[in-house]
Amino acid sequence: MNTTATRDTDTLRTVLDAWKDAVDRHRPELAAAQFTKDAIFQGLHPYTTGRPGIAAYYDSQPLGLTADYRILETRHLADDLILGYMTVDFSFTDQPTLTVNLGILLQRTDDGWAIAHYQVSLLP
Repeated sequence: MNTTATRDTDTLRTVLDAWKDAVDRHRPELAAAQFTKDAIFQGLHPYTTGRPGIAAYYDSQPLGLTADYRILETRHLADDLILGYMTVDFSFTDQPTLTVNLGILLQRTDDGWAIAHYQVSLLP
């Protein structure tokens, strides 16, 4: 893996680890803080834009939900944009684990790296 790919993977992991921690602890505002202010968010419900809608989405998730991700691919699109593709296992306390595909676009902002686009898919 070249140094740019390694750096991009490390950057992606830093943002996703903070997101995972917020999801696992059911901290919707903290999860939303990992996104840009105008992020486009498509989970398994109708899409939303911006942190308030993202926080509401995570607040609606059941207590005990946890997320475990595995990075599959990264692409360095520009100095301030990184594309990431991964699988995520969402585990519940009362139902089977749900595995999804996740594509995200990270954007460097004045406050650091944040998720500008989040797209979940159930396709295999």
